[in-house]
Amino acid sequence: MAGQILTNEGLIDAPERVLVVVAHPDDIDFGTAGTVAQLTAAGSYVAYCLVTSGEAGEDDMTVSSEELATMREAEQTAAAAQVGVDTLHFLRHPDGMVEANNQLRIDISRIIRIEKPDVVITQNPERNWDSVYGSHPDHIETAEATMRAVYPDSRNPRAFTAELLDQGFEPHTVSQAWVGHTDPTIFIDITDALDKKLAALRSHQSQVAKRDAEFDLEKLLSEWGGRIAEKGGFDEGRLCEAFKAIDTR
Repeated sequence: MAGQILTNEGLIDAPERVLVVVAHPDDIDFGTAGTVAQLTAAGSYVAYCLVTSGEAGEDDMTVSSEELATMREAEQTAAAAQVGVDTLHFLRHPDGMVEANNQLRIDISRIIRIEKPDVVITQNPERNWDSVYGSHPDHIETAEATMRAVYPDSRNPRAFTAELLDQGFEPHTVSQAWVGHTDPTIFIDITDALDKKLAALRSHQSQVAKRDAEFDLEKLLSEWGGRIAEKGGFDEGRLCEAFKAIDTR
């Protein structure tokens, strides 16, 4: 049985099983790795599902897309280990061209049926006009496909029967989704997990090495986490990540 985590509502029971679904390697570690570290420390089982392998995430055209995909999958695997996660599913949809189509719904539903999470954590399916980066089309499409997989696909035995039920993937109902959103309702205290979040993020050397040299990543993460914590009503000095919690039963 999992323990508890500290939120804006006080201590709450950590979910037994969690699946995090995002578009690219490093998406989790920028936005969710602190929460993942707190969950695994509390005894939750956490698995990752990466829709792409990030093969479009480098301007240096001397590196092939295949080389970059291999590199970024390895970086994400190393980052996951920093926060207690060793189960990763790479769907290998094309980076930069993700669509919330039936194939992606099938692929995510299959992972949900395999992992049987109580909670699915994903990105924001709505465009945020204040954040171009946060509104990457791959993020939006991944989140929309994930929510369609959460409801109704993963629980409906008649959804994509040939690809799921007939292949032995039994229906599963997700109880709750935590969505990265501009109007969050659950704030997770990650103050004690900042070092793990930072280590996870720095595992993505192909993505953050230049940024780390230009900016102090630890300072940057502390500023982000502090602003979120303040919004959630936490005392000064605390750090948080936040999500919109949605009952999906």
